[in-house]
Amino acid sequence: MKEIKHNELYQFRAFKEGDDFAFNFFFNKYYNRVLGFSIQFLYDKDEAKNVTQEVFLKLWINKDKIETANGILPFLYTYAKSICLNLLRHNKVKDKFKNELLNQKERELDTQILNSIHFDSLELTELEVLINKVIAELPEKTKQVYLKKRFENKKNEEIATEMGVSQKAVEAHMTKALKILKEQLSDYLPSFIIITLLNS
Repeated sequence: MKEIKHNELYQFRAFKEGDDFAFNFFFNKYYNRVLGFSIQFLYDKDEAKNVTQEVFLKLWINKDKIETANGILPFLYTYAKSICLNLLRHNKVKDKFKNELLNQKERELDTQILNSIHFDSLELTELEVLINKVIAELPEKTKQVYLKKRFENKKNEEIATEMGVSQKAVEAHMTKALKILKEQLSDYLPSFIIITLLNS
């Protein structure tokens, strides 16, 4: 296992430096997974192959933005999801029932992408520390609302009564808190993963 991880780290470093063979290492490792991911979204193998090729091209172009080897698969899944959604919307899926299915499928894919990320204990601890730091630096009332909602599972009405403010004010504070958290964490994770983590 250590030897495999060492080899992958070596390949990742070479990939970051623009090595074609290292790129092929990750292409061969993840191609079938991204293809399968796209097929279950589009139900069209040929179209899914085109998406997969485009996704790996995006990976090569954006290699400087990938910080760790663990970040490659989430990056691929995120771009595959985005391209698939654009294709479906381009095909003018306007029927309400179909749109509801599309939204449900998008949520399912978001969960799959989130589950594909394997944080080690150090990464997870660092992420928790960062989130807690951002929360601590929120404006006082905004922080109180966020903590009551997020950690005490209180409803907006309860929070409004406790704090002597309107429910609209509570909603505004929550919106502000999530906006700040997304902005502060955007360099570390895709936005939909941030939202999933903050609301889990």
